[in-house]
Amino acid sequence: MGGTIIKELNETVAFIRSIHTGAPRIGIVLGSGLGNLSKEIRVEKEIPYEDIPHFPVSTVEGHHGKLIFGSLSGKEVVVLSGRFHYYEGYTPAQVVFPIRVMKFLGVETLLLSNAAGGMNKAFRVGDLMIIRDHISLFVVNPLLGKNDTALGPRFPDMSEPYSRTLIGKAKAIAAKLQIPVHEGVYAGVTGPTFETRAEYKLLHIAGGDAVGMSTVQEVIAARHVGLSVFAMSVITDLGIREEHNIITHEEVLQAAGEAEPKLTSIFRELIVTL
Repeated sequence: MGGTIIKELNETVAFIRSIHTGAPRIGIVLGSGLGNLSKEIRVEKEIPYEDIPHFPVSTVEGHHGKLIFGSLSGKEVVVLSGRFHYYEGYTPAQVVFPIRVMKFLGVETLLLSNAAGGMNKAFRVGDLMIIRDHISLFVVNPLLGKNDTALGPRFPDMSEPYSRTLIGKAKAIAAKLQIPVHEGVYAGVTGPTFETRAEYKLLHIAGGDAVGMSTVQEVIAARHVGLSVFAMSVITDLGIREEHNIITHEEVLQAAGEAEPKLTSIFRELIVTL
């Protein structure tokens, strides 16, 4: 990594600023089936990922693949419409590269969404879960290798990966909007296979309420560079379920789409407070 990553980040940011000169303090990452929040943004500029130097290109259905600049709830935002996953063949450093770009663009707060499998027996398909904490032991840490102190410390503290302040605000907003929300632990896995029944049981015993194939690496990198983080999952399928039910990506996208208006409302109101 070393100086190369800083050089690449500076080149990427210089290219973006040659197209758009705004200085958003809020970054948003939209997950599977959750891209419609971008329709609420007063768009100033959209840049396809393939045009951006050093950016990976998203390959997954439900991920649009563009960097959006604009305003939402009267605040300037930059949005990753489509994220990158380790299972696509990217290195962990590539997965988190856009998060670091956001930091270099001036972002201070990062909001993330994802689709996740429910393991808590209280969860139903279409429920929302505020991520209180995560288990990252089943994914490759994006900070492996030489550390560049221009990004952050060698050993970042992860005692509060998700901002308690932002969680408190989101819970108050959800209550005001009468949107039921859970709060829980997200277990990150590599995918791309959905988990076996035994794996779901193991992850639940380990303390996970929901499981997914994204977010964790992004959050580690975000905390490394000093961003405040808030994340929310849409429960799109139930891992601990009746014996003969199987999960398809199409069903995940459908459940995400149905729950999305509720998540969008919470994000929109949370941005007002930032």
